[in-house]
Amino acid sequence: MGRLEDLDADVARVFRYLGPEPENWVPATRGVARDVVIVGAGQSGLATAFALKRKGVTNISVIDAADPGKAGVWLNTARMPTLRTPKAVAGPELGVFALSFQNWHETLHGAAAYATVKKIPRTTWAHYLEWFRATVGIKVRNRTRLLDIEPADGHFRLHLIEDGVARTETARKVVLATGIAGCGAANIPRLLQDGLPASRYAHTSHPIQFDQFAGKVVAVLGSAASALDAAAAAVEAGASAVHMFCRRRELTGTWPGQARSYPGAWDNYPQVPDADRWRLERRIRQSGSQPPREAVVRAAQLRNFHLHLGTPWTSVREADGQVLITTPEENFVADFVIAGTGFRVDPAARPELHRVAEQIALWRDRYTPPPEDEDAALGAYPYLGPGFQFQEKAAGRAPYLKDLHCFTSGANLSFGRLIGDIPSLDGNVPRLAAAIIHDLFVADYAHHWRRMAAEVKPDFLEEDYAAAIWRGALAVAS
Repeated sequence: MGRLEDLDADVARVFRYLGPEPENWVPATRGVARDVVIVGAGQSGLATAFALKRKGVTNISVIDAADPGKAGVWLNTARMPTLRTPKAVAGPELGVFALSFQNWHETLHGAAAYATVKKIPRTTWAHYLEWFRATVGIKVRNRTRLLDIEPADGHFRLHLIEDGVARTETARKVVLATGIAGCGAANIPRLLQDGLPASRYAHTSHPIQFDQFAGKVVAVLGSAASALDAAAAAVEAGASAVHMFCRRRELTGTWPGQARSYPGAWDNYPQVPDADRWRLERRIRQSGSQPPREAVVRAAQLRNFHLHLGTPWTSVREADGQVLITTPEENFVADFVIAGTGFRVDPAARPELHRVAEQIALWRDRYTPPPEDEDAALGAYPYLGPGFQFQEKAAGRAPYLKDLHCFTSGANLSFGRLIGDIPSLDGNVPRLAAAIIHDLFVADYAHHWRRMAAEVKPDFLEEDYAAAIWRGALAVAS
């Protein structure tokens, strides 16, 4: 057999030991098409669908706006050569070792080849995810975009565009697995929006044709990982110069988030007092985003890359066909601006949440920090329940929110992890799946009680044991 056939056989053998997936146990709901709709077919959406299938929740649908094989960021807006995550971190396989990246890579390329991998190449990870999706049997409805979530009587009406055609689908539960911008929007500074036409700038989350920068000067605002990736990509595409501007006076420094990166903290983080969760996240925001070393080295070694530390922008405008940038120290001229300025969390910024956003409890509705720790950006995060569900701002006003689960970066403050990143899958996807399963069981408890209390006949007949019945000593003797 070929290596791919060997891999398929290995997976089939492991699943034979695990046993078959349970049959669907969730009773059909009149007038509702799906028990769960998962929005997003990246690593989070695939892992969630896999976890539910292994627990017998199979009336699910996974939708994604991208073309087949292009879900997530890896083949779209991600621009780093390799992942940031160490190669041995558990991912969407959820403990099934045959489905792990290591098993996939070693079976296809050999153990020696895997040993030489320091960080997983970005495109290789995308190919692995597509293999994972096909192997565990997750069907994805591609080119399907969620436009609007409409609460109905005990379910949701989802307004979709599927292959260019408008349609409505009903679901009992919805999981938003839509990535880093899935509970908000790209954070584009106001001075860019006010000072430049849209044709003169882009956010790192936007599709960017880097070949347009050949021979041009590009200014990059921000110094996070995505900013460095974009700067390097622009130089590599032939830009005559790329200037990256950072408000901080150094890129190095401590990253407080690393201190909570152990199972005891991660697994119990939702029980950490609100004040402590807020204080920890506030420290992380104050320290700034620390880019990975490989992103820094990649950009810094390029001759046409120039880093400006401690250089905030005071104004930017277009004049005579160029971008004029003013800083406290000196002025600069560029042809194009790339904003590597991160994302803001704001449920109201999501079009699909426009009907329900006002009812969602935010952190500012649940916790008031001391004056020295006030932070409007943190206050805009949704205050999630233990199963990643939105909660009501006012009790009894929006009970449907318990069936709308936010597995996006909007969960970071509540759960203390970068939800959606690879390290967040192993512990949090089972938590999410368990909450969904619990809710579905409780909602249909009358049905399940009848099923659990039913009389179940044995699978044998009286004649199977008749000859062995003791008739007494005299009966045996005779």
